[in-house]
Formats: sequence, structure tokens, C-alpha cells
Amino acid sequence: MKKKDLKKQAPGLHKRNKHQGSYDFDALTSAYPELSNHLRKNPKGEDTIDFANAESVKALNTALLKSQYGIGYWDIPKNYLTPPIPGRADYIHHIAQWLSRDNSGKLAAGSHIKCLDIGTGASLIYPIIGVSDYDWTFVASDIDSKSIESAQKIIDENPHLKERVELRHQPEPSDTLYGVLQPKDRFDVVICNPPFHSSAEEAMEASTRKVRNLTGKNIKQPKLNFAGMPNELWCEGGEVQFIQNYVRQSSKFAKSCLWYSTLVSKDSNVKSVYQALSKYKPEQVQSIQMGQGNKVSRLVTWTFLTQEQQKQWKLNRWK
Repeated sequence: MKKKDLKKQAPGLHKRNKHQGSYDFDALTSAYPELSNHLRKNPKGEDTIDFANAESVKALNTALLKSQYGIGYWDIPKNYLTPPIPGRADYIHHIAQWLSRDNSGKLAAGSHIKCLDIGTGASLIYPIIGVSDYDWTFVASDIDSKSIESAQKIIDENPHLKERVELRHQPEPSDTLYGVLQPKDRFDVVICNPPFHSSAEEAMEASTRKVRNLTGKNIKQPKLNFAGMPNELWCEGGEVQFIQNYVRQSSKFAKSCLWYSTLVSKDSNVKSVYQALSKYKPEQVQSIQMGQGNKVSRLVTWTFLTQEQQKQWKLNRWK
């Protein structure tokens, strides 16, 4: 296994991320007038929203998707996870940049780039961004039937997504690739944003800290600002066990994908991920640090293909 140390990324969003700087609330409310009902003034007298309020964050997301991603319809069921779009977009942009190094520096865009999104959620956010910004093709999976139903409605209501995104239900909650990845499938990249926490209590503690940081108030039982169902927020063993299982299953599909990847939310978990990878001897492993404000997260990518196999993959699929 060829291991590379954590690649340092300058603080802030990826250079191709559309969400640099402050939000243009005039443009956003023009695209989605409902957002105006959620606006408030910050201490400087500038428009903002209450980022501790899930409905306000959802309204902001709707406006962003309408104004910057060409989405005519977007909605999610009550209490389902409302993803922070700038951070989700950063994952897609960093992966696009990583694939571009396999393409002689040419931007890895076009419908021939096929991506598997593990745990797409009710929001379908990663496929929306990947289709909009890079014209990729997606297979998106989830264990939750209501999430699949919500994601399918988003696809059905947005014609440009219909020929770009296929949904697959994952029947076994403990699996990531088994039951979803089929023998003839070939993916250029797999993306994964695992549940962060190992219990409902841990998820609530994290939410309490987040709300305290956003509001300055110590609330014992806060409402989640980005909401989220239990399977979206936590799983047995938390992030580490989820990724360990994913790594093990990826080794069974070594020739089915050019690059596997996962988000790792905690720096302390990166070592455990590398230890899990070392058991299955991928050809290459790379870590990339991403930054948004004070928040830092990491992408870990790996491949089981040799340099020659990677070259042949690109010659066969990226013509």
C-alpha cells in the first residue's frame, strides 16, 4: 500500500465552490421568496438566518438549489437531515480535482464519469451538485425507503436529473456495497458521508454543543439545526466501524471502482481508517484536508488498481 501523508489544504472552501464569502440574500430571496420569512439581522445590521433553526436552514438550502444549481423542485420529509450545501459541494469539488489528476489535469467532467453515492439521503444533495457542476452520472443508495421515495420525487420533478441519477435501495443496514453494487457495475469514484456518531446520546451532545456555539445559549434539549433521522446521524460503532465495514466490502469489489472515498469527520479517526485499509492492501491511499470556517474535515481515498490498471481504465472509459 502506497500511503501519502495528509495533504494540507488552505483554509476555506475549494476554489470552484460557488459558496465563497457571504450569502447574497437579495438574489436568494428573489429565487425563493419564502426565504424572506426566515431573514433576521445580525449585530452588524446585515441579513442572515437563524442557523440553529432547521426550517430556516431548509429554506436557505431550497433557495441555494434553485438559484445556483437549476433545481426547480426540492423538498425533504419533516425531521430528515438538511445538509449544509457548501460543505457537501466541497466534497464533490475535491473529488473532481482528484480525478482530474488521473486525466492529465483535464477537468474530470461529463456523463462518462460514473459515481456511486452511499447513503444519499432524502435530499439527494451529492448527485444534485455532481450533475449540476460536472455533468456526472450517479447511482445513489440508501437504507431508508422514505429517503428513496423523497429522492425519487426530486429526480422526477427535475428533468435534467432523470437520465443522470439512478436510485437503489440498500436492503441490509449493516452493508454498504453488498446488495447495491452489481457484478457488471464500474464506477470511477464512490463517495460516502458516514453517520458521525455511535449513539443517540452522542448525537444529542454534539447538537447541544453546536447550538450553544451558534446562539450562546445552553439549551439542554436542542432541536437539531440540520435535523436528521437516527440512521442519518448515528450507527453502532459510529463513524469508525461504518468505514471499517465499507473498507472491507470495497476489497471484495477491487476491480469495480477506480477510486473509493469517504469523509472522515474526526481527525482522531483517520488513524483507525488507515489501519483498516492496511489489512486489505490497496495500491494507493490519499488523505485530503478540507476546511470551512473553523470546521476541518478529511477525505480519504483509496484504489486497488495498479498504475497500469488505472491507465487502462482511463483509456477504456474516459475516451
